[in-house]
Order: sequence, then structure tokens, then C-alpha cells
Amino acid sequence: MMREEYKKGGKAKDSRLKRAGVSGYNKPKRTPKHKTKSHVVVAKVGDKVKTIRFGQQGKTGDRTMTKRAKSFKARHAKNIKKGKMSAAYWANKVKW
Repeated sequence: MMREEYKKGGKAKDSRLKRAGVSGYNKPKRTPKHKTKSHVVVAKVGDKVKTIRFGQQGKTGDRTMTKRAKSFKARHAKNIKKGKMSAAYWANKVKW
């Protein structure tokens, strides 16, 4: 299938992008109908690709630096530093 798409001049799209319903790599999307997680992203760093679901459904993050936001960032600082391949990084970026 990939060869056919390259012959047509288009890029072969990763099936994980379609399955997650996102428009591209490293582009988070809300998932209001998911049972537990509020967002999904297909993260890509180099050749590694990973589908990540993150964020508690129904909870909003604080865009201002409240005590709750500080606690979240402190509690997850180690995982946030891991970069784009961790759920904590995306939760910090999108929700907080």
C-alpha cells in the first residue's frame, strides 16, 4: 500500500494517526467520548511513534499558576522532563 501511495505522489499516512483521529504527529486532540482520558496525541520523536492518552476526563487544568497547578507540576516534574513521549509532558502542555 505504501508503494502505491508514493507512486501517486502522496505520502503514506500512519494508521495510528487515523485510528487516534488526529491530523498529524505531536498534535493533541480532545476526546470527549473516551471513558477516562480527555485527550489523545500520536507522539513522534525521531523514528519512535507512540499513541498517548492523557488527562482526567471532566477535570480542567488551571491556565494560571494556582496552588493546584504548582502541585501538579511539582509532583510530575520528573516525568514532564522526559519529553514528548510521556503523558505528563502533554498534560502539562495542554491542560496546565
